[in-house]
Amino acid sequence: MDRDTTPAGHVTRKTVLRAALAAGMAAPAVLMGVPALARNLTDGATPPPITPECHDGDAPTIEQMEGPYFKPNSPLRTSLLEPGTSGVPLTVSGYVFGRACKPISGVLMDFWQADTNGAYDNTGFRFRGHQFTGADGGFKLTTIVPGLYPGRTRHLHVKVQAPGRPILTTQLYFPGEPRNNTDSIFDARLLMAVRDAGGGAKEAAFDFVLNIAQDPGTPTPTPTPTATATAPGGTWAVGTAYRAGDSATYAGRAYVCLQAHTAQPGWEPPLVPALWRAA
Repeated sequence: MDRDTTPAGHVTRKTVLRAALAAGMAAPAVLMGVPALARNLTDGATPPPITPECHDGDAPTIEQMEGPYFKPNSPLRTSLLEPGTSGVPLTVSGYVFGRACKPISGVLMDFWQADTNGAYDNTGFRFRGHQFTGADGGFKLTTIVPGLYPGRTRHLHVKVQAPGRPILTTQLYFPGEPRNNTDSIFDARLLMAVRDAGGGAKEAAFDFVLNIAQDPGTPTPTPTPTATATAPGGTWAVGTAYRAGDSATYAGRAYVCLQAHTAQPGWEPPLVPALWRAA
């Protein structure tokens, strides 16, 4: 099989990246976003299937630095817009897959970004929020296009953590930005697919591939909040709605909740530092 095409004859995203980098571009405009998607792009007229096709054997999404502006305890929300928010409206959507291209539900996704002027809110939680992927592994974030500040191109920050797995910290980028060529952190493998959505708004898509082994022949286990007995030697329990600042014990150790969430299998305090901090 031609290593530059998939079994279905599609050009792989790695091929697009090689061509783009060889040409000295972030990504070809006519193929914008192809490097970011682990599934087929649709024509925009029809929604993607519940389980999008992932046909390229995509490598796991790469990590990038957290930067100095991350704050724990972001609010649980899918929209970062607040009254009086200014900027170009942006909707970011996509899916989270494992290495066998099977979607993963219940994945924690924590987003943060600069405002339209390139400033981060370091005292409150403007343009900060977390959510969980749905049963189809999908997510959707409503926000604005972030502004620019010295030394960086336009970007979004995100932490991604599947139940009981390590945290992936990375950044997402916009195609066609002049500063993509001068930002030392920029990586074309993290380009989103961006298009005009009408009325001055933008739509972007990006699929995350986590380094999680999956058996293509069996269903992907997904966390389902159900009432169970309390944890051994502790008060933490599946199905409990915890708020930031709540306390719980697990296996004889005390923890403080960092993010509001409903406890589910795989989210035991020792396994999820994004949700729990040892007291």
